Amino acid sequence: MSADVDTRPLPAAAGPAADGGGGSADGRGGTGVRVSGRTTWAVSLIVTVGALVTMPDGLSFDARCALFAFGAATVLWTLTRLEVGYVALVAGVVATVPAGGQDALFASLGSDVVWLVIGAFVVGGALARSGLAHRMARVAVGRARTVGGAMWLLTLAVVPLSLLVPSTSGRAAVLLPVHATLSEQLDAGTGERRVTRALALLVPSVVLVSTVCTLVGATSHLVAVDLLRRSTGETISYAQWLLWGAPFGLVASVLVCAAVQLMFLRRPERRRPVSLPRGEHAPFSRAERVAGGVLLAALAGWLTEPWHGLEIATVTLLAALALCAPQVGVLTWRQGVGEVKWSLVLFVAGAMALGGALVDSGAGEWIVGGLFALSGIAGLTSPVALVVAIAVLAATAHFYVTSHTVRAVALVPPFLFLAASLDLNAVAVVFIASVGIDYCLTLPVSSKALLVFTDTDGDGGGFDARDLLKLSAVMLPAYVALMVVTYEVWWSRTGLAL
Repeated sequence: MSADVDTRPLPAAAGPAADGGGGSADGRGGTGVRVSGRTTWAVSLIVTVGALVTMPDGLSFDARCALFAFGAATVLWTLTRLEVGYVALVAGVVATVPAGGQDALFASLGSDVVWLVIGAFVVGGALARSGLAHRMARVAVGRARTVGGAMWLLTLAVVPLSLLVPSTSGRAAVLLPVHATLSEQLDAGTGERRVTRALALLVPSVVLVSTVCTLVGATSHLVAVDLLRRSTGETISYAQWLLWGAPFGLVASVLVCAAVQLMFLRRPERRRPVSLPRGEHAPFSRAERVAGGVLLAALAGWLTEPWHGLEIATVTLLAALALCAPQVGVLTWRQGVGEVKWSLVLFVAGAMALGGALVDSGAGEWIVGGLFALSGIAGLTSPVALVVAIAVLAATAHFYVTSHTVRAVALVPPFLFLAASLDLNAVAVVFIASVGIDYCLTLPVSSKALLVFTDTDGDGGGFDARDLLKLSAVMLPAYVALMVVTYEVWWSRTGLAL
């Protein structure tokens, strides 16, 4: 079977038969590669996307290229078995080269995200080889007696990290080796990778939805508060954000854990007994002490970024180099390089080029303006209706603006204008919009944390784009509904009434 053609049949109600009508792909009726129903749908949708991007007036050629590339890539990621890294690189080429932006494509290989991913894999490999990752996993979920219990305990262990590590990508880097260790133990003896895939979805999803717990959970929060202060003179303190954000982040994390278990694990798998040795009081080996010391130094570097000016990626790379240092580290240089998932690195580079093209071409801004006009939000008067509109507009922004921080830059000013024009509480509008902006679970390209756990090799060690899309089909409406309920029962009663 060709790796790029999905020959599994669709349900009867979903579309044509799996073989596209019984003919072969080579048109000779022989034993050539058969065209699946999914492939037929994918080609049809890509043609439709190409037609649609030519219709709007006022769009530049660059923006049309970026919109087509993004739409086509989304279709291919979700409906075909093409390697996601290959699709991302093709999309990056389509989005940049025809518009004369080939330098941006090559520059994406040098982006901070690429180096963050490289450093994270080296650090993760060192933690695993030293045994420290096993110890961390035992401490986190050592009391679990079932697979489902282990996932609940892991969720409760991940949420507090939003208070300690002010970066979703930093939290993902810490948890990557823990995920690998737990996957190996929880899937042991089954011959399957279903728990591994479920954990790969759970960890970054909880990292992302718990971001709202604290003001420093994401750079976008700081950007939003700065824009609020410049526009109105008001601000949101760390304590205020914690009061409003922590309850929401905790409940959202619980919902994600429940959704992942129910959707991706069968009941016998959730209830399967496990026995994870605790052993957290065993003496630390030299390798564990070195790896632990470097990890603590990296955590300190991430926490103090505003003071020393070194970005998260730089700190992570320095930690990786320290762990590979001759006579000092726990890995040789060859071993460290071998820990890097290079297919994922190329996927990230292509995805970053695609995301940058959406922003630089103005395509993202064009979509934002159109959605504000179509939503009719300026004519709403009911607080609940306004919350719903703000939540939907902000939570769906990750479809077309893939950078978390850029979403805040693009969306907060229009929301501030809306607050001024309707005489709304600007603090409430900005905070609610920020909670919506934090949601980005639909596409791997929407978050660095998701990129780290994406399965680009098809080996079952992570999740694929279809898994994430399936999860988001449930979580996106649940997230918006939770925002509305939280507004009614908590935010509006603690100073965030519109």
